[in-house]
Amino acid sequence: MNLLKSTLLASTLVFTAIGSGTSAHADPGRFMDMHKSVKAPVGHVQFCRDNGWACPNERYEPVVVRLDEARWNELIAINAEVNRRIHPMTDADLFGKEEHWSYPVNGYGDCEEYVLEKQRVLIKAGWPKSALLITVAKDTQNSGHAVLTVRTDHGDMILDNQIEAVLPWYSTPYRYIKRQSASSPAKWTGISDTRVTTVSSVSN
Repeated sequence: MNLLKSTLLASTLVFTAIGSGTSAHADPGRFMDMHKSVKAPVGHVQFCRDNGWACPNERYEPVVVRLDEARWNELIAINAEVNRRIHPMTDADLFGKEEHWSYPVNGYGDCEEYVLEKQRVLIKAGWPKSALLITVAKDTQNSGHAVLTVRTDHGDMILDNQIEAVLPWYSTPYRYIKRQSASSPAKWTGISDTRVTTVSSVSN
């Protein structure tokens, strides 16, 4: 079974499970617990400096996406397409430095490049900016990792380059630290994540 088919199958099972709920506010666990404002990651500051158009100094009203079947299928298809199109390569090998955020260069990049490209493609497809948030986490080896959080009426969904399926945030093996503010692309907010993760062998 190829990547796209396996992703569609796994993600469809997740959508079937979450689709039984009728209210986005019925279970607070569906959404990350956001706390006070925090500093943006150094890599994102550098990315905004290099790509000012992608981090405008603006504020907008946060929205969530109504996750019907068509939107769900589009989400998992774009996640799979970007994962397939980009080939993993470290910042050290690609840019000659330990940390550098950029859009994919010649089809290569690490987790941040996957995230930035998914965000770009989804915005181009008409998804609202305030629902597509770069998120920083620690993996099970306590290494830094970046994923894209998509805010939906079924909760916070995670697009990842290491896990094929699009999953609710609480079903992933990461400990979440902070993410972009839903009100401004240049601001970041801390995450209170007290879950105990049990899945191992996930890396950047």
